[in-house]
Amino acid sequence: MTEKDSPQPRRFIAGAVCPRCGVMDRIVVSGDGVTRACIDCGFADERPGDPPAPLSTRVSRASARRVETPSDVVRLIDPNDEHKS
Repeated sequence: MTEKDSPQPRRFIAGAVCPRCGVMDRIVVSGDGVTRACIDCGFADERPGDPPAPLSTRVSRASARRVETPSDVVRLIDPNDEHKS
């Protein structure tokens, strides 16, 4: 058996909880990081592909970024200052 034919080593993920059985510290991740599995209940899944597109909100819309808020000058006054302007 050559190195290429051998399966990739798996790594345990400390503190990970299985989404199916709820047992902690029993999740392993494949060497390439694509799949995870629980060694207790047999749960397995793959890393999702592309992340979902962000939802359009009033903050993320381009029109919301075009609004400019006018700024005002702020004067800081020291109440202990004897010289009042």
